[in-house]
Amino acid sequence: MASPSPLAPEWLELPEDANRLNPALWAQDVARSASGVLTVAGIPVTELAEQFGTPLFVVSEDDFRARARSFRSAFDTAFKDLCGGVDVYYAGKSFLCSEIAHWVSEEGMRLDTASGGELAVAMRAGLNGRQLALHGNNKSDAEINRALDLDVGRIVVDSLYELGRVGALAEARGATANVMLRLTPGVHAHTHEFIATAHEDQKFGLSLAPSSSDRESPAAQAVAAALDHPCVRLLGVHSHIGSQIFEPAGFELAARRLLGFLAEVRDRHGIELHELDLGGGYGIAYTEADTPRPPTEIAQAMADVVRSACAEHGLRVPRISIEPGRAIVGPTTFTLYRAGTTKTVQVDTDGGTHPRRYVSVDGGMSDNARPVLYDADYSAVLASRSSFQEPVLTRVVGKHCESGDIVVRSVYLPTDALGGDLIAVPGTGAYCWSLASNYNYLTRPPVVAVRNGSARLIVRGETEEDLLSRDVLRQDTTDRATLEAGA
Repeated sequence: MASPSPLAPEWLELPEDANRLNPALWAQDVARSASGVLTVAGIPVTELAEQFGTPLFVVSEDDFRARARSFRSAFDTAFKDLCGGVDVYYAGKSFLCSEIAHWVSEEGMRLDTASGGELAVAMRAGLNGRQLALHGNNKSDAEINRALDLDVGRIVVDSLYELGRVGALAEARGATANVMLRLTPGVHAHTHEFIATAHEDQKFGLSLAPSSSDRESPAAQAVAAALDHPCVRLLGVHSHIGSQIFEPAGFELAARRLLGFLAEVRDRHGIELHELDLGGGYGIAYTEADTPRPPTEIAQAMADVVRSACAEHGLRVPRISIEPGRAIVGPTTFTLYRAGTTKTVQVDTDGGTHPRRYVSVDGGMSDNARPVLYDADYSAVLASRSSFQEPVLTRVVGKHCESGDIVVRSVYLPTDALGGDLIAVPGTGAYCWSLASNYNYLTRPPVVAVRNGSARLIVRGETEEDLLSRDVLRQDTTDRATLEAGA
């Protein structure tokens, strides 16, 4: 029987069966066949790899739709008696393509975009402008004008400067901009520093705290300016405290502070703003150490806070909206790689020398930048077969010319995992394809959706010709072939 490695993190347990799938990490229709091959919607991953190649993002359409419905149902139920229901905006930045936009619309969600490009995807998919929101801390005039062309449901304004620009652009065309103000309520969420977004020292939002030179906070100044502008329709306020958050306290404190601010707006301006967006950031399970909260629990906790805070301030309950992205698409997807080089190294520690196995795969930081950006942890399994060899502490790494090109920092894989085997990494639906790059001139992988025993491309994989087609060649005045012949 193998022993736990002293090199393993404390949360990583030595598995009794390395073939077992932890259901918290995978889409609901992922399983192992009788022969030990990983399957999704009944399709063996060996067939997917043969048809589409590797690396490959594999999305379970049924799982995506089920998670979308669970958020809609949970929040509508929890808020039904308060405000009639909740508007669920899918955060497109997590992963967006035309087909995903169709699923979003078909499941009764709205779409949160963060750029002109994401708006273009929504337009191509045929979504109505009223289904859309436009975010961003530095929107261009072109992006704002596109939002006005589409009559988007909301432009989420991030600063006083941007509010002036949105109002001026709307006025120049005789239009009215539907605006929400993004506020930073000063809540420090328990998450990675780079994805915590509601504290003061970062680029997003209008602070609720006044500066040393101003008696009024930027948030209060923005409300007054928006209400005074003839071409701005101020709908309400918005907050997003961060990403990959498991603890409820941050969400609850943010909601209380925002509702207290809405009461201040009423008392000063004699108007109750009708909408409050509580953002997203709900965590998912990437490893066995993660314990995400179910949507029903999140929704009920939010509803309880909104109910009590509104009663405390004598406010009508505003229309609530939320913005889940990772929590819907993250667990629906796994990345399928083919292993290549394997080796075992000896690592010196205070307690002696211990082995660590390296398995290199045919992708890496170009298709999953989260480990190098955020020290994110993932899990992995041997996908093309079962193995009953002893598990060994393994590091799954990519093929890029970077020592930090690590896909899975620590996982127990069977000792006989070798070149040619398929390795599957779960939980890659969010911020993997969307952050993908062409580093080292690797092509970005295709994305395949699976449902009812069939698979179809929803994003074509890039080719080398795609990459080279953007190069602008020098126009020589002398015929190159003549020069080469003379040489």
